[in-house]
Amino acid sequence: MIEEQELSSLPVPAQKIPEAPKYGQATLSEILPSAAAALGVGGYQNALGFAPTKRVALIMVDGLGWNQLKSHLGHAPFLRGLFEKGQKLGTGFPSTTATSLSSLATGLAPGEHGMVGYDVIDPAKRRVVNQLGGWPGDLDPETWQTRPTVFQKIAEHGIHVATVSIPMFAKSALTRASLRGPKFVPANQPAARARATRTIFDSNRNALVYTYFNELDKAGHKYGVDSSQWRDTLEELDYVIKNLVSKLPEETTVLVTGDHGMVDIPASQRIDYSQQPELVEGVELTSGEPRGVQLTFDPQADAACRLRVREAWQWAYGTKAWVMTREEAIERGYFGAITEEHAARLGDLMILAAEAIAFYDGRRVAPMAFDMVGQHGSLTAGERFVPLLVHRTR
Repeated sequence: MIEEQELSSLPVPAQKIPEAPKYGQATLSEILPSAAAALGVGGYQNALGFAPTKRVALIMVDGLGWNQLKSHLGHAPFLRGLFEKGQKLGTGFPSTTATSLSSLATGLAPGEHGMVGYDVIDPAKRRVVNQLGGWPGDLDPETWQTRPTVFQKIAEHGIHVATVSIPMFAKSALTRASLRGPKFVPANQPAARARATRTIFDSNRNALVYTYFNELDKAGHKYGVDSSQWRDTLEELDYVIKNLVSKLPEETTVLVTGDHGMVDIPASQRIDYSQQPELVEGVELTSGEPRGVQLTFDPQADAACRLRVREAWQWAYGTKAWVMTREEAIERGYFGAITEEHAARLGDLMILAAEAIAFYDGRRVAPMAFDMVGQHGSLTAGERFVPLLVHRTR
């Protein structure tokens, strides 16, 4: 760990370092425990104050951030009607899908469930594990993420629990690691997922159905939030959700949320930091994501080397990013309570974008990665806050 006195001369970032997510009060981790309590399942706190209910429809719109929805309410008339009384929740950290969905499903902060990023370190084999699409065949998802899900606990209570999502996710590593418990119902198109959701509720008096939409996230990554394609996708999903809700049975609590927000990054600010040797001196592994780079040093890199790299990042990008050690991020509470095992999955040094900039290791990512417009993963308000919109059918 870099000594505190050695850091006193480093430049101060232009922006104030953000506070930690409000774990236990107002994050994604509180949604399912609160829903379980509302359904009458013992052992859970109803931190979000949901009214008692017989059914819960949990609708996850991947990429639906609070700021983005607020700026585009004219394109989402149904969601606009719920927004005024909606709650602003934190995503946890980092603000990325693997982490957020794991927090949602387990009801735990990232440090407890261990899905602490997009790319993380497997310390046992000194390798990078992509928790969405690059899971090694010799790594068992159920031993990597061992905590039970709230879905499982609700099902044990005799309530029907189902996931309606894209077929390719039925047996994905992320599903096996963090979304265990529900019966998986595959459906390709948004309207088909809405129909499947209605069918489940029609057949089960007491049920919780988790319905996943990824279309908005895909549009944002490819075209950006400030694009006609993103707005068109929001309009379509708003219509699908309105149609779904209008046909749900009475006494169903509908919860609409997202897993992260998104910010648009100009092409000129998508930086290949591997082309600057001083930024990767002594670095063995690079992980995280472009808005939240994590650097793992070679064990042979001494304290002086580590300090030089931190200073290099601070001087080059310290007005556009927060630069901190793993220990500092943990001490600030960004991951919540964290086990030693899970802390070892984090990099030694973190570079978290504070402005519209993204950092790539061009040696490791495909060239097409630099084409991504909308991005997330850092601590800015545009990335870390999502809506929780609640509707009760009569």
